[in-house]
Amino acid sequence: MLVRDRMSSPAVTVPPEIQFQDALKLMRERQFRRLPVVDNQGRLVGIVAERDLLYASASPATSLSVWELNYLLSKITIRGLMTKEVITTTPDTPIEDAAHLMREKRIGGLPVIDDNHRPVGIITETDIFKTFVEMLGGGQAGLRLSLEIPRKKGVLAQLTQAIFELGGTIISIGSFNLDAPGDDGLVLKVQEVRQDQLVDTLEAIGDHVSDAREVERHLELK
Repeated sequence: MLVRDRMSSPAVTVPPEIQFQDALKLMRERQFRRLPVVDNQGRLVGIVAERDLLYASASPATSLSVWELNYLLSKITIRGLMTKEVITTTPDTPIEDAAHLMREKRIGGLPVIDDNHRPVGIITETDIFKTFVEMLGGGQAGLRLSLEIPRKKGVLAQLTQAIFELGGTIISIGSFNLDAPGDDGLVLKVQEVRQDQLVDTLEAIGDHVSDAREVERHLELK
């Protein structure tokens, strides 16, 4: 799965000269938390986040009149508030690499740019979270298993073959790190197989089942 598969597109952008009040109104109307800023050729020159605009808003403690405030605020443009050093990604970037970059840089979203440095979309932590839920079968009914499996060749093939022979269907599978050396963690959701039968089978081939539970179906994500 690539960034292009989960990004919001087309990208909603603003010019540097837009007044911050208009940008904030646009964010609230479209329910965005960040806006890419582009020059007159459509190339990315910055990004502005909702918090940047809120910091620029008037404080209730000010002694200025409402007319003075409105005049001063009307002079503020995005150019003076935007972040110019923008961390970006591309449509062909694997989504897990985009998520890793967001975590490392502690940012909630990435503009997605083409070869000409023009924004073609944006991917956010919400998009990543939805993808994570989908990949692990969140909301779907089934038998959910957490496993500790030996880190060696053929283990995954043996596991899937065992599930197939029991008549089960794997609807999701994912891996995670374990502290135990030589072992990997695996979480999967399976349908059409009994819990006791599958647990006994997997334990017999050397896979330790650390958790097994039946999960009911929940409402699907919008």
